[in-house]
Amino acid sequence: MASAAEQLASNLNWGAIGRATELKKRLWFTLGALVVFRFGAYIPVPGVDPAALAEIFAQNAGGIAGLLDVFSGGSIGRMSILALSIMPYISASIIMQILTTVVPTLEALKKEGEAGRKKINQYTRYGTVILAAFQAYAISAGLESQIATAGPVVIDPGVFFRFVTVVTLVGGTLFLMWLGEQITARGVGNGISLIIFAGIVAALPGALIQTLELGRTGALSALFIIALIVGVAAVVAVVVFVETAQRRIVVQYPKRQVGNRMYGGEASHLPLKINTAGVIPPIFASSLLLFPATIASFQGNTGEAGWVQWIATWLGHGQPLYLLSYVGLIVFFCFFYTTVVFNPVDTADNLKKNGGFVPGIRPGKNTAEYLEYILNRLTAVGALYLSAVCILPELLIARGGVPFYFGGTSLLIVVSVTLDTVTQVQSHLLAHQYEGLIKKARLRGKAR
Repeated sequence: MASAAEQLASNLNWGAIGRATELKKRLWFTLGALVVFRFGAYIPVPGVDPAALAEIFAQNAGGIAGLLDVFSGGSIGRMSILALSIMPYISASIIMQILTTVVPTLEALKKEGEAGRKKINQYTRYGTVILAAFQAYAISAGLESQIATAGPVVIDPGVFFRFVTVVTLVGGTLFLMWLGEQITARGVGNGISLIIFAGIVAALPGALIQTLELGRTGALSALFIIALIVGVAAVVAVVVFVETAQRRIVVQYPKRQVGNRMYGGEASHLPLKINTAGVIPPIFASSLLLFPATIASFQGNTGEAGWVQWIATWLGHGQPLYLLSYVGLIVFFCFFYTTVVFNPVDTADNLKKNGGFVPGIRPGKNTAEYLEYILNRLTAVGALYLSAVCILPELLIARGGVPFYFGGTSLLIVVSVTLDTVTQVQSHLLAHQYEGLIKKARLRGKAR
């Protein structure tokens, strides 16, 4: 069976999509949902002056607002109804994953199977509403305090504006959460990841035009732009190679006799990715480091200065302290989040319950220690890889004035989601080919 699957997978071609009716429906549904998401990104929040907002955002683009604007596809810069994007849901999901490892009640729910997962998902949705409401209120209060040369950002500040903004932004986040779940169930790939992917990709043409414009005006040399394109291609190649790389640990299952037949005895493997944590470490590290810059920019508007301003100066893009802190936080979150998503003890117990064992390693505690040893080595390599991919673009952004959209986190998300989506499409094509083989076998059986 495995050899047949590998043979079919090697013969997959994109021309088969035209014959896969179910896959075409899923692709069209995914495309339509992403188009709806992009339309929503241009519907503004009521009561905001676009000209004044654009001026204020241009001043604060180097802070966390610029980072979040990347993930929201420009929705924050336009202050659309989808300005919060899907980030509150992602934050709530990460918090719930962490809590399931430290709270016994949630850990027990996680082990209950489908019913427990549904309960945890419900708690995640409640957390999303709370985080989104908190962030929306902070945004509304922050907008009321901003005054540009064109006038105040909020046309009519007050309780009514804050209420409308909170309801609108929370509703936008919940809509995207629902849309992402629909894409996952009825479309292709992970819906939440595809929404972030669509936001980044939608802004890439503008970033490319901005870069070429800098070259036309002489701010960037033609040689630098060519080197930038080559560098981006090289980073993409490295990301593809590392994200698809695996350390396969051989798992052997013993033979057992049932009646007159022997079952089992086959060897399988346990795949461990080099970068188990994914894009979570750079996202968290960037957010933490950009908070001082964002707070300092708001203080600058009010004419105040203090220790936050001093920290923001030393933690600016390209500064040595910023780069060192960025690498340190990425390494920390790589190891921390890996322990959250992969538990060697649980994996070893599951192997033991199913009769599997790693050759040369005793089941149980010894297997867990062996898996933890391998995982720590892989995580160290993955942390170095993430640090290199994220630091090089940071230097380009700081020293070369390259737009934020060419950052390492953006490239990681785009490449990772693309690989995942292609894998999903190949899985559906493989299932379609299996269905075709089954139908042919049935027709031959009837003909006989």
